Amino acid sequence: MSLGIGLLALAAGSVASSARDPSAELALCDRLAAEPADPDKPGDIKGVPEIAPADVAPAIKYCRIAAPSSRRALYQLGRAYAANRQLPEAIGAWRKAADQGSTSAMVALGILFANGSGVPPDEAQARALFERAAAAGNPRGGTNLAALLQGAAGSSDPAAARALLSRAADANSAEAQFQLGLMMANGVGGPKDEVGARALFEKAAAQGHAGALDWAGSFAEFGRGGPEDRSAAKAYYEKAAALGNEDAKAALERMKCPLVLRDKRGEIVTHLCF
Repeated sequence: MSLGIGLLALAAGSVASSARDPSAELALCDRLAAEPADPDKPGDIKGVPEIAPADVAPAIKYCRIAAPSSRRALYQLGRAYAANRQLPEAIGAWRKAADQGSTSAMVALGILFANGSGVPPDEAQARALFERAAAAGNPRGGTNLAALLQGAAGSSDPAAARALLSRAADANSAEAQFQLGLMMANGVGGPKDEVGARALFEKAAAQGHAGALDWAGSFAEFGRGGPEDRSAAKAYYEKAAALGNEDAKAALERMKCPLVLRDKRGEIVTHLCF
């Protein structure tokens, strides 16, 4: 019995010692508040798209302790503050992280300036932040900069947006692959290329992008950019529908009843289902 107590005491001492280790606080900050797409995130950490409500307070606690020696902890502290509706504190943390080279913090700040959330809207500032992030290799910097270039009529530059999306797509950004696919499918910012668009939709679909799954289904169903494949189309639509895509849900219903009977006036009388 005394040996068991001794082992328990040793374990307790080990935990107490670990709690005082700054690296332990950083590990806890990572576990609670790391973002999946953050390039600074350790490879063995999956990250969370949204910080769970029950984890917000401990995330602020541990990330604040780790922040002085880690730019990713600073960025994650900003995420935790934002989740706690403390936007001024989040902005402060992201500014410091961006100054230290965090490209995710640059993107976060750029989005705030682009939307005028917590700061006065400033497209020039947003563009500068997205450009810094993109130049440092963050695909989201390129994707957001492309969206900005296609946004306001005064700064619309679809050719530049397409070039930015191409670089982000090469870095395996599902959103960039989807957006570039749309531009190629419609001939925006460059030549129309349905074969290339289909390939991009399929790449993004393989990463679970709902919009890309729907478009990959449409291209497969109607034989755009490649052979017609109704079986593949149905599979893509089903995955997109499971993610809540309403267009994919409608497409599945359409595939069930593909033949339409119309009267002499062209009005739909009924659908023939299989």
